Amino acid sequence: MKMQLGEIASAVSAQNDTSAWNEIEVSSVAFDSRHLASGALFVPLEGERDGHEYVSNAFKNGAVATLWKADHGKAPADVPVLVVDDPLTALQALSQHYLLKINPKVVAVTGSNGKTTTKDMVASILSAQFNVTKTLDNFNNEIGVPVTILSMEPNTEVLVIEMGMDRPGQLDFLSRLVEPDVAIITMIGEAHIEFFGTRDKIADAKMEITHGLKADGTFIYDGDEPLLAERAKQVSQRKQTFGRRKTDDMYALDVKETDTQTTFTASEWPDQEMTVPMIGDYNVNNALAALSVAQLYRISPQASAEAFTHLDLTENRAEWVDGSAGERILSDVYNSNPTAVKEVMAAFSQVDTVGKRRVVLGDMLELGDQSARLHASLASAIDPQLVQDVYLVGPEMKALYDALQDKYDAAHLHLYGTDEQSNLISQLKGDTGPSDLVLIKGSHGIHLENVLAALQ
Repeated sequence: MKMQLGEIASAVSAQNDTSAWNEIEVSSVAFDSRHLASGALFVPLEGERDGHEYVSNAFKNGAVATLWKADHGKAPADVPVLVVDDPLTALQALSQHYLLKINPKVVAVTGSNGKTTTKDMVASILSAQFNVTKTLDNFNNEIGVPVTILSMEPNTEVLVIEMGMDRPGQLDFLSRLVEPDVAIITMIGEAHIEFFGTRDKIADAKMEITHGLKADGTFIYDGDEPLLAERAKQVSQRKQTFGRRKTDDMYALDVKETDTQTTFTASEWPDQEMTVPMIGDYNVNNALAALSVAQLYRISPQASAEAFTHLDLTENRAEWVDGSAGERILSDVYNSNPTAVKEVMAAFSQVDTVGKRRVVLGDMLELGDQSARLHASLASAIDPQLVQDVYLVGPEMKALYDALQDKYDAAHLHLYGTDEQSNLISQLKGDTGPSDLVLIKGSHGIHLENVLAALQ
C-alpha cells in the first residue's frame, strides 16, 4: 500500500482541513501502536482499551498520521490527524477504496471447519500463475479483512480472503465489502452454535458470503451437505460443487493416508495424483475446493499438484512437532469444535506407533446450551484400544470426562481446570515416553499453546 494522505482523507471523508499534510506518504495501516511499521496510518479502535490513548505512542513508533473520532474530544494539533465519524468505518471505507484501485480478482472463503487450510491451498495454487495476497493468521473479521486488503502490494492480481463469523449479518457485511469473484463454503458444522442455535441457522449465516458475489461470479460449496444444496438453489450465479459423490462437479478418487500426508486423485484430473502434506482424510475436501478454483482460473493439474507439495500453511493447524522427550506431537491448538475434534481424532488414532497415543483436549467454546451434549458426544470418537490416555482441560470437558468413565479408569483419564495447566504439564512430562504420540487440541481461549510450548 502506498497512498498520499490527501487521497486517504478523501476516501475516509475526513472532516478537518488536511491540506497541509496531503503529500505525506502512507505505506501501511495499524491498530496496535506497539507493532507498526514506519510510515503507518494509526487507526485508534475502541474496545477493551481505547486506541486514542495510544496515539502519541504510535507516532513514537513510526506512525506518520492517525485517524481520530470526531466526538472523542479535541484532536492532537501537532501531528497529522484525519478526523472521522468512526475510525473502524473509516478503515473499512479506505480498504474498499484501495480494493477498487488495485482491482484484483477476489476469492472469499468461509466454513465451520477448513476455511484457513482452504485459504492457504487456494493461495498456493493460484500463486503458480498470479501475484497473490492472502489473509494472514486469523485476520478474518471486520477489522482483519480491511487490514488484509490494505496489505496488498500494487501488483496483486488475486486476493484470497478468509471470512469468519460469530453472528448473523457479519458475512453479509464482509461479502458486500469485498464483492468476491468466487465465494467458497467449506462445510457446515457446530462452530458458534451458541449464537445461532441450529445448524440450519449456521447455514443461513454462511450463505451470506454470496450476498456480495459478483453477477458473473462463482459459488463453490460442499455438494454433499444438504443444508447447502438446498440454499444454493437461491443463488443465481454459476455454481460448482465438491465432495465425495459422483454427482459433485469435483469429487475425490483413490484416497490414501499416512501420518504426514494424504494422496488422492480428482475426478476432473484422474491421471494426476495430488499429495497434500497434511494428516487427515478431511483435508481432501479442502483440497477439492482449492482445485475447483484452480480449474476456474485454468491452473494446470500438474501446477496444482506441485503447489500442494510446498503449501504455506498457517501455524497450529494439525501440525507435527517434536517433543523434548522424543515424542511426536500433533498440534492443533488454534481452534476446536465437535466436527473438527472427531475428524482429527479419527486420523490420529490410526497413526502407527510402538508407544502410546495420548490426547489432550481443551474446552470447545461457543456451543451455548448444547455444550454439555456436544462435549459428551466426543466419547464415541475415543477408543481406549487406540488411545491409551486422555487429558481433559476446562469446565466444559467435565461432560466428556463423565461420558468416558465406563471406558477409562482413573489412571488413564484426567480432568484439569483451566488454571491447572502446570499440573497437566507435569503429568504429561512424567507419563510421556520417546515413542509416544500426543494430540493437543482445544479452542484458542483455553490456551493449550502453553502446554505445547512446555512439551517442546
